[in-house]
Amino acid sequence: MADAPHTRAMPTLVGYAMLFAAVALLPALGAYPIFIMKVMCYALFACAFNLLIGFTGLLSFGHAAFLGVAAYTAGHALKVWGFPTPLGLLLGTGVAALTGLAFGWLAIRRSGIYFSMITLALGQMLYFIFLQAPFTGGEDGLQSVPRGRMFGLDLAQDIHLYYVVLAIFGASFWLIYRTVHSPFGQVLTSIRENEARAVSLGYDVERFKLVAFVLSAALAGLAGATKTLVLGFATLTDAVWTTSGAVILMTLVGGMGTMIGPIVGALVIIALENKIGDVGKALADFTGIAWFNGLGESVTLVTGLIFIICVLAFRRGLVGEFAHLLARWRKA
Repeated sequence: MADAPHTRAMPTLVGYAMLFAAVALLPALGAYPIFIMKVMCYALFACAFNLLIGFTGLLSFGHAAFLGVAAYTAGHALKVWGFPTPLGLLLGTGVAALTGLAFGWLAIRRSGIYFSMITLALGQMLYFIFLQAPFTGGEDGLQSVPRGRMFGLDLAQDIHLYYVVLAIFGASFWLIYRTVHSPFGQVLTSIRENEARAVSLGYDVERFKLVAFVLSAALAGLAGATKTLVLGFATLTDAVWTTSGAVILMTLVGGMGTMIGPIVGALVIIALENKIGDVGKALADFTGIAWFNGLGESVTLVTGLIFIICVLAFRRGLVGEFAHLLARWRKA
């Protein structure tokens, strides 16, 4: 009986391995590496956020602060200080973790909407610091960040960087998986389900929340630092509150509290942002309605409609609804 959980987990792990193997083959199938790397960065951001909201029950409206602070830190370290690429990524992740420690120490003293509003206020405060600070480049952003070398590979070549980003994402995903399925993760789930009962069982709930918050911030920071490496720049968009809203949308669309859901949500939202103009043009050509040509400028409108549809019809998200239907089919 002791081997039962391990036995049940094996098909899931095999499925994840097959998924990452398929992603590794995408460049050979003609996929655009920069686009897939951008999706992986935001998927990691969404997975980090899902660790907080989906498995701990904490809704942060300021998570873009960690993405932004790591993006600027890593970019500045690589461009101005000339740090090696691995050290630049680690520095960005470490600064995001320390920022998460400071934010979490202040925010976890409150719960519910008060927790969310505190994180939003702290995130906006950091945004205005980035807006005024000289090292960020202000509204122009931090441009021309060099990629350098890593694992003996020249990252100036997109295909080399692609597999480095895939390795970073795979290692981070494995860390989240192990965290969720560890005794620590079970305590986080119990806090989400019934915090008062977790307190009555003797757990230091605030400490568990703080550790989860810092871990989520660090992984979000790793996503931001990696994104700067991929795109070669860091801008205020990385830290603005709308980016926090976007990661909430990614998590809800994909399926909150699932492992694959945030990845699917990130793919849907990033694909919409990048391809909706082409879709609008195709619709305009097909229907003859010129209004569709301006669809590319209405990304927020489309994503808002998707959010409304998900809340009304797919409350478990795409992956959550699929898993629910599959479970009902098996039961039937």
